[in-house]
Amino acid sequence: QVRLVESGGGLVQAGGSLRLSCAASGIIFKISTMGWYRQGPGKQRELVATVTTGGSTNYADSVKGRFTISRDNAKSTVYLQMNSLKPEDTAVYYCNQQFTGTNYWGQGTQVTVSS
Repeated sequence: QVRLVESGGGLVQAGGSLRLSCAASGIIFKISTMGWYRQGPGKQRELVATVTTGGSTNYADSVKGRFTISRDNAKSTVYLQMNSLKPEDTAVYYCNQQFTGTNYWGQGTQVTVSS
């Protein structure tokens, strides 16, 4: 059974940085595409970044150059380093694991960026 637990959210001033972590249980982490999504107030959930099993990454245009996704297969953990944060980055951030067409989600972690 897959379980995803996010951590690292919080309150930060604009221009600051945060690093989110997502620890995954189960044996399929190494063969899964991992990603981060977010849902801002009154908005739909949107893709932030993904990283494949081979290490290829994909980013939303809004975070390119500011956010970096990475994975540590030995620790079954995916990270999201967020720099130069903006108030519009305020959202609940969700960890996502994709395997054979099935999506697994964490409970989310709140990120609030003050201006």
